[in-house]
Amino acid sequence: GRPLLGAPGQGAGTWSRFTRLPYPQDQLFLHDTFPDGFLWGAGSAAYQTEGGWRQGGKGASVWDTFAHRPATPAGSAPPGPAGGDVASDSYNNLFRDAEGLRRLGVSHYRFSLSWARLLPNGTEPLNPAGLAHYHRLLGRLRELGIEPVVTLYHWDLPQGLQDAFGGWASPVLPQLFRDYAELCFRHFGGQVRYWLTMDNPYVVAWHGYSTGRLPPGVRGGPRLGYRAAHHLLQAHAKAWHLYNDHFRPTQRGKVSIALSSHWIKPQRMTEKNIKECQKSLDFVLGWFAKPIFIDGDYPESMRSNLSSLLPEFSEVEKKYIKGTADFFALSFGATLSFQLLDSHMKFQQLESISLRQLLYWISSEYNNPQIFIVENSWFVSGSTKRDDAKYIYYLKKFIMETLKAIRYDGVNVFGYTVWSLLDGFEWHRGYSIRRGLFYVDFQSHDKKLMPKSSVLFYQKLIEKNGFPPLPENQPIEGIFPCGFAWGIVDNYIQVDTTPAQFLDSSVYVWDVHQTKKLIKVDGVFTSKRKRHCVDFAAIRLQISLLQEMHVTHFHFSLKWSLILPLGNLSLINHTLVHYYQCFASELLRVNITPVVALWQPMAENQELPVSLAKYGAWENPETIQAFVEYAKFCFTNLGDHVKFWITMNEPSVKNLTYTAGHNLLKAHAKAWHLYDKEFRRSQKGKISIALQADWVEPACPFSRNDQEVADRILEFDVGWLAEPIFGNGDYPQVMRAWLHRRNSVDLYNFHLPYFSEDEKKLIQGSFDFFALSHYTTTLVGWEKEDALKYDHYLEVQMINDITWLHSPNRAAVVPWGLRKLLKWVKSKYGDVPIYVMANGIDDDQNMVHDKLRVYYIQNYINEALKAYTLDNVNLQGYFVYSFNDKTAPKYGLYSYVANQYEPKPSVKHYREIIDNNGFPGPETPELLCPEEIASCPECHFFRTRKSLLAFISFIFVAFVVTIFFITYYSKRVERRYK
Repeated sequence: GRPLLGAPGQGAGTWSRFTRLPYPQDQLFLHDTFPDGFLWGAGSAAYQTEGGWRQGGKGASVWDTFAHRPATPAGSAPPGPAGGDVASDSYNNLFRDAEGLRRLGVSHYRFSLSWARLLPNGTEPLNPAGLAHYHRLLGRLRELGIEPVVTLYHWDLPQGLQDAFGGWASPVLPQLFRDYAELCFRHFGGQVRYWLTMDNPYVVAWHGYSTGRLPPGVRGGPRLGYRAAHHLLQAHAKAWHLYNDHFRPTQRGKVSIALSSHWIKPQRMTEKNIKECQKSLDFVLGWFAKPIFIDGDYPESMRSNLSSLLPEFSEVEKKYIKGTADFFALSFGATLSFQLLDSHMKFQQLESISLRQLLYWISSEYNNPQIFIVENSWFVSGSTKRDDAKYIYYLKKFIMETLKAIRYDGVNVFGYTVWSLLDGFEWHRGYSIRRGLFYVDFQSHDKKLMPKSSVLFYQKLIEKNGFPPLPENQPIEGIFPCGFAWGIVDNYIQVDTTPAQFLDSSVYVWDVHQTKKLIKVDGVFTSKRKRHCVDFAAIRLQISLLQEMHVTHFHFSLKWSLILPLGNLSLINHTLVHYYQCFASELLRVNITPVVALWQPMAENQELPVSLAKYGAWENPETIQAFVEYAKFCFTNLGDHVKFWITMNEPSVKNLTYTAGHNLLKAHAKAWHLYDKEFRRSQKGKISIALQADWVEPACPFSRNDQEVADRILEFDVGWLAEPIFGNGDYPQVMRAWLHRRNSVDLYNFHLPYFSEDEKKLIQGSFDFFALSHYTTTLVGWEKEDALKYDHYLEVQMINDITWLHSPNRAAVVPWGLRKLLKWVKSKYGDVPIYVMANGIDDDQNMVHDKLRVYYIQNYINEALKAYTLDNVNLQGYFVYSFNDKTAPKYGLYSYVANQYEPKPSVKHYREIIDNNGFPGPETPELLCPEEIASCPECHFFRTRKSLLAFISFIFVAFVVTIFFITYYSKRVERRYK
């Protein structure tokens, strides 16, 4: 609900509130729009983009001086050799910038006036060229219907004022700033409705006059920093009152101050840590916000901690400063966060970038003000050119959080400003990063603006006024076809071959007098009885759990290394084979179809027999024949019970050499042909290979380069093994072309083997269905941004969409990726029957009520239904990964604690989906499957009322028994009296 009117300290409830929000619903992407009339804009600052530092009579600013210093003082960062002398050259390209704004479709443009361009020495006389420049800019904005949001002072104090008075350390500055503001209001006020007196006074005061990290570089310590801030507040108040008293009646504008903040979260949710977080925000944002928005004085935490360091306001000054803002102008992003926030101002808590929580805190703390976000974004590397995917996803995150703050939290936000319109000089980081929507080549002469992918993203967002719901984002109703396979996966079933007590032929005597134990009688034996499957208690338990889920199929892998320890038939583990036989037969007995993989690679020796792993594993061609012999053994001994075979389950292409993959494909094909020729007719089963296939999406959906990268990765990840089997019998042409290029240009030696024509014929078509495992979706781009996530071999940058829901292991939950993958398989390999053989997510013991997995299963299956219903994908089965936490920790639908299996809530949820065969709705036609048609229609009445029938039967039996006893005893009484 909407928060109550704020008060100092009331924001402290923010942290606990956000821990109580419903999970995962609150973290899901919100498909909604912003309120009508919401303001969308972009911004820039004079020193960062204007250049022209000696043109048109401009005077020097403290930044000009700082950038031109021959040596950088210790403790400060050099801004770069050129500083902002030229930067983006906006001074000479005013119409170029305006055209960029027109293309974006923004409603407002925030820019700053250069004090030193209008008043070269900081005071009169006025520079006509500077005045004319800003008149031209405002005139062009008016022609385009773009609202100017004008900052009077964005860090670039005239050097003359620093030299003459000591800058903001002097009490003279507030009056000089008032004079400068009056000039601006008088000359430009008729065209400006939104004024910002100054930007980020925290940075100006603290790093300009205390640490000296930024201009004017004065290392005066905390006392001077607090004094400079005192004067900045006084200057702001003077400018506001000047406008309020003399210009507001005619110009009808609004005046505020752009305050920057970080966000902080407690290391642990304790009352002490929350107080420290509150103090951190007081010392940075509250330092300026509380005097302006509450009571004209500094936060209590600052006054009690800083004592004599902090200047004091008189009662008259407090009244003068209080209320000097017509709205709350917020700056949040890469300038302050993780950069210019001093570590001691975190008070040993953790910095974060949650804009939503900050907005809620401001609303609670400062009387629910109208909030205008006047600067927000993140950054990309200085080497990134046009496809700025990282920037897009941070922008998406911040805008989404703003929307949630409005819709979920009742925060009053009326405008948003991307920083910045174009690449420029990024203060203490120089040109090492970029924050613009438009790319600028700083080495070029004409400094053309080139739109990045973020321009298209922001442009479409403005057009739609947010993220309106789309049909493809909505769940659908419907059901899957008759005979659809509903399954669960266990990598390896729990094997316990401990013999039951009934198989022990020894004779025992019970020592009832002394030890009270059974004592074995030596030399005395009973006759042995034949082994039975019921002797394996572990099987009964696992089957009962599977029955509880109502699955129709159960998928597990055999252990080649244990069945044939030496890799050949010279040593066979008959006990284990018998166990597998029993497990499969018991599954069939309860109408669960076993789906059995011959081999699945695991960490230790890839789950190969030691003798094979020791001598090259799949690199060794002899492993091919060993696998075929092993497959034949399994078909022979288990084929009567198994009708659904997987040759190889999820061979990891990340860990395969090209030679190993080559041999693996041949082994699969030979095993398939072996089954086809020798076993299929008698056993009537089907067989294929199961490939891991996560979806790969271009990070910039508008980028042809990113699309090429995504296509390439799909071919290397999936097509490598799929194309020879399901396609043309050979490797994807994309792979061959890419490897040829890499080997010739970069002197790599990655050889992709060639198949002979006979081998192509052998491999092509060696499938009965397409089995795939799918867990998540990955974003990829071509621009190198993060070296740790960049694959030099494939020239691909892995990107993270931070608006996606993530598991504890950071797996992205992207249901629509499954639908896209299924469509891709169909488009490449035709109308092949497809089984999703594994689909699941990890959890955490602290995850509340298994809610993430419930959401995951619900939405991934719904996307599978869309693929089947809307895209006509021949989908025939879906398997959840995984059965239990014992064999797949954190992935199980059953937890395993203290030797006990406990169903998680997702078991019930999956069971309901299975029982409904999907998501039937009121309009969904009833599906009469063959087995139901064969039975009598009248029986439906009885099948759906089993509990009632049982109760009636009980009453009937009780009635019959009662009548019997009454009759019986009545006759006995009659005989007695006779």
